[in-house]
Amino acid sequence: MVTTRLVIHDTPIAIHDSQGSGPALVLLHGNSASARAFSRQLEGPLGRALRVLAIDLPGHGASNDATDPQATYSLPGFADVLVQAADRLALPSAVFAGWSLGGHVVLEAASRLPGAAGFCIFGTPPLAWPPAMEQAFLPDPSAPLLFQPRYSEAEVLVRAEGMLKPGAPVPGWLLEDIRRSDGKFRESFAASLGTVGFADEVRAVAQLRQPLAVLHGEADRVINGDYIASLEMPSLWRGAVQRLPDAGHMPHWEDAGAFDALLRDFVADCRRG
Repeated sequence: MVTTRLVIHDTPIAIHDSQGSGPALVLLHGNSASARAFSRQLEGPLGRALRVLAIDLPGHGASNDATDPQATYSLPGFADVLVQAADRLALPSAVFAGWSLGGHVVLEAASRLPGAAGFCIFGTPPLAWPPAMEQAFLPDPSAPLLFQPRYSEAEVLVRAEGMLKPGAPVPGWLLEDIRRSDGKFRESFAASLGTVGFADEVRAVAQLRQPLAVLHGEADRVINGDYIASLEMPSLWRGAVQRLPDAGHMPHWEDAGAFDALLRDFVADCRRG
């Protein structure tokens, strides 16, 4: 794996590349996490079969904090980072996949990636404007912390546990990622939802022309899978949400074998057209 850096919005951004031999798959992580969430994809069989690239969003992981938080820490701001990175790395026809917040960024950017072979979201409930939060999300102790600027050590653990199925061990890197993440991101992002807002994602998935894969961990403590399954998604891959029974909010980490098999098949189907 090789890590390179691009300067976007005057902010150095880290991009991790498995340098596999197959088609390109671009991965985006979730709120207060990093590309380390995809280490099992980058460093495993999927990363050898495909060219897997994982981006650390500004304020996360090995990327720098945003120089202009109000402009960058929003769905339009993050989507611009993704679009610019894809353009500068010559990846316009990649498959773009996002976990949780990363899935919302992918949907925000979809209209600006017309050459994309396909899109995939997991742990991401597409939201209309205004969003039906009570339908899309489940009550969990971690939910009130999603956009809290600063965390106590106890709250760091609660956030991490909310990403995993009940009783699962919390990996140390996840705690480190949450501690590292820029508190200004959470504060500015929450404020942006009432100002710059975001694209109507329910309309976006209803109008999407490229194939859309939707994956969902059955033990997800945060996201309502039934809400996602109720949406109109004409280009939905295999005609249904792909459910992973042994995973929570992080299927790519908790059940990497099943997750990777689904992504490998989805990328192959996208390439076959």
